[in-house]
Amino acid sequence: MTDYAQLLKESSLKATFQRMNILGVVDKNGHMSVEDIYEEVIKVHPSLSLATIYKNIILMKEKGVLVEVPIVGKKPKYELSKVDHIHLICTECGDVEDKMCLDITDKIFHQLSQQEHFRLNKRQVNLYGVCKVCQIQKAS
Repeated sequence: MTDYAQLLKESSLKATFQRMNILGVVDKNGHMSVEDIYEEVIKVHPSLSLATIYKNIILMKEKGVLVEVPIVGKKPKYELSKVDHIHLICTECGDVEDKMCLDITDKIFHQLSQQEHFRLNKRQVNLYGVCKVCQIQKAS
C-alpha cells in the first residue's frame, strides 16, 4: 500500500485530506480524468469543489506526484508517478493500459539519447491505437 503522506512530504507538499483522497482514488482506479476523480472524491467529501480538485491535481503534477497521460481527442488522464512504462491508449474508448518497457525499448532510448547528445531524465511513451475490445465491437 502506498504511503500517500510520505509521497507528498517527499515532494514538499502538505498531506491535506484533499490530496490524500485524490491520491487514494487515482491509486485505486488507475488512469482517471479530473472529472472522474472529482466524482469519486465527492462520494466521501461532498463539499469539495471541482476547482479544488483541479488545483490540487495541477500542483501534484508539477511536483511529480501525478503524471498526466494525454489522450488524443479526449481529456487527459492522471496516474500516480511510478517507474517508467509504456501506455497503450485506445483512441476509441480512451482506455489506458500500462506495459513495462522491454530491454529492446530501453536499448533504443539509450542509443537515441547518446546519438542526439540528449540527457534523458524521464520518459513517457504513449502508443495510440484501438484496443482488443473496441476491435471486436467494430467487427460485430
